[in-house]
Amino acid sequence: MFTPENTIIGFIGTGVMGKSMAGHLMSAGYPLIVYSRTKEKALELLEKGAEWGETPREVALKANVVITMVGYPTDVEEIYLGKDGLVSHAKAGSYLVDMTTSAPSLAVKIFKAAKERGIHTIDAPVSGGDVGAKEAKLSIMVGGEEADVEAIRPLLNLMGSTIVYQGKAGAGQHTKMCNQIAIASNMIGVCEAIVYAEKAGLNPESVLKSITTGAAGSWSLSNLAPRMLDGNFEPGFYIKHFIKDIKIALDEAAQMDMKVPGLDLAKKLYVQLAELGEENSGTQALYKYWKS
Repeated sequence: MFTPENTIIGFIGTGVMGKSMAGHLMSAGYPLIVYSRTKEKALELLEKGAEWGETPREVALKANVVITMVGYPTDVEEIYLGKDGLVSHAKAGSYLVDMTTSAPSLAVKIFKAAKERGIHTIDAPVSGGDVGAKEAKLSIMVGGEEADVEAIRPLLNLMGSTIVYQGKAGAGQHTKMCNQIAIASNMIGVCEAIVYAEKAGLNPESVLKSITTGAAGSWSLSNLAPRMLDGNFEPGFYIKHFIKDIKIALDEAAQMDMKVPGLDLAKKLYVQLAELGEENSGTQALYKYWKS
């Protein structure tokens, strides 16, 4: 069992969500060694007592649990499978937990490479955005060997409120694709509803009071629609990362010979926004498509 006395946690990726997630582990008393490509993003954790790791390799050599929360599948592949990566340098028996939204096929590739070295790997992408990360209420979708998932569950419980084992390696990532597909079309509906309310001369805040608790209710409607109305487009989740997720889901759907017209439309709209310079805005900035 992992306890603060027998565990050193490495955390790679201390951005919008990773910083809060790592902070919950520290608050529970776990020693933390952190690495981020931009050291400034880790300063708050370092000031609270986290140790800085100069490279993923250094993190792997010092920690017996390493959690990653980075940007793109290319980053995941380099951090895990590069010559100075985690799989090559982690100690046998250690646990590597990737919480990035990444490709299911890459999760399987990492799992196989790590297993050859006696290392446990888990794919555990999350949903809940910056609010869920701050409040430790993330939904965590987990793939890997079930015994490994149960061993690491106490740590996941510190970061999320809903931890569901989905199946073998890659299953967590496939589940996250289901999540992103649902969000993509829903976000279009949320934006259209708000713009419709405005054009009809209604008070959008009053409209939200009625529809968030009815059949139209959704996380995006309750949490992101108010941000739209406040003109707050700061990222709880970046548009550029959402486009990445959509592309992964489109690739996986194509491999399964599945049509996803709603997802195709969402990609088109978000790519247009990114081309207009909104790639670092939050996904709720889709609202601007109707305002441009």
